[in-house]
Amino acid sequence: MPSIQIKPVFQAKMRALCVRPYYGHIKGCPNFGKCERCPPQAPLLPDVFDLESPCYVIYSTFHLGEHVDKMQIKHPDWSLHQLTCCLYWQGTARKRLAIEINRFLADYPEYLVNTTPEAMGLNVTETLKSVSMELEWPPHMWAIQVAFAGLEK
Repeated sequence: MPSIQIKPVFQAKMRALCVRPYYGHIKGCPNFGKCERCPPQAPLLPDVFDLESPCYVIYSTFHLGEHVDKMQIKHPDWSLHQLTCCLYWQGTARKRLAIEINRFLADYPEYLVNTTPEAMGLNVTETLKSVSMELEWPPHMWAIQVAFAGLEK
């Protein structure tokens, strides 16, 4: 099931995640303030989407644990950080998500889709939890790529 109807958990404070420090980025995401799809330029979810109409998350899963096992064989001297580095798997995961988005849009052509819903204030963790989907954070075995779909406001 690559898409599921949800009741979005909107919290504008989710955008603050973009400026939280993480490995190699003491100021948070380097796209913050530089891309239209990122805060503070990104619009808030309820400004773009009709949250009273049916809303969906479209997702794909990536077996990160399997990827790490393969990379460890290929690069036995790498650290765990190197083995899990998104540069080596995120492109594949995003490609899978794009396929799922296209499948969704074939059935729901009137919907808008956004691939950076956290930047618009969607609490992805709580939204998915409400439909019995638990995220690993940080991911160890499974990384889930998520997009938001809804009708335009």
